[in-house]
Amino acid sequence: MVIAQAGQNNQGGVGDSPSPADMFHALPIITRCWFGATVILTLTVNFQIVNPYHTVWIWENVTSKLEVWRFLSSFCYAGPFSFSTLISVYMQVQFSKQYEAGIPFNTGAGGGTADYAFCLLLGAIGILVTYPLALGVGFMLQPIFTENLIYYVLYVWSKKNPTNQANIWGFPIQGIYLPFAYLAITVLMGNPSYQGMLHGMFIGHLYYFVADVLPTVYGKDFLHTPRFMIDYFGVGEYRAAPTPAAARPRTGGFGGNHSATTNTNNSNNNATANNDRPAGAHQWGAAGNRLGTN
Repeated sequence: MVIAQAGQNNQGGVGDSPSPADMFHALPIITRCWFGATVILTLTVNFQIVNPYHTVWIWENVTSKLEVWRFLSSFCYAGPFSFSTLISVYMQVQFSKQYEAGIPFNTGAGGGTADYAFCLLLGAIGILVTYPLALGVGFMLQPIFTENLIYYVLYVWSKKNPTNQANIWGFPIQGIYLPFAYLAITVLMGNPSYQGMLHGMFIGHLYYFVADVLPTVYGKDFLHTPRFMIDYFGVGEYRAAPTPAAARPRTGGFGGNHSATTNTNNSNNNATANNDRPAGAHQWGAAGNRLGTN
């Protein structure tokens, strides 16, 4: 068991606080990669090692100059050094970790790391595709989508865990209302970043509709995590490191009792099978902070 191993590894270090490196390596693998890339890119831009112009999304440069890194950099730059940027990065880690470790919607990998990677990929693609449409209807969006993707993840988490208890600045709130509470706070503070939040939440609702509503209500199952992701990450709740494992066949709809064959000796996998997670209070941090400009 992972818990037993953790206890053994702490011998001789009773009472020691974990170092930043320990906390970083304890993050689920997808959250760790996204967070690490965001920290590196944000620091290199702010220390003027990388020009911020080269991080933003410019479709013409991608097609004509083959600047394909913009597919990633536009989701990993948090903004200039400021308190709001620090809060945005903190929220990125908390939202992503909470969903990845809390069993994502099952699209073929038992609600595991591969499913979360696929979910994040679809969110990024959806944001990029709808960006010009959002501009066309009057949205004032920056060509940096880190915040959009953060609220995409938060919205999907809220749909997966509608009755879980969270809190904002000590005020309890059910998970289903959490994205809208942040949105309301941002609007009341007069922060124009609410448009990026709305964009991410809209894409999150599209994902939720296709991943959960269509299969359970209409019997239409369209989303399937690619086999190479399942082969690489394996099947399970989540993995702290990308250890390949044999993939199990998909046995049911999204978010339902689709992992009944999970190893009964692993309580985490049993939670995946039952999909009944106990409600827990999550401290989500501050809200409504705008990402930096280019």
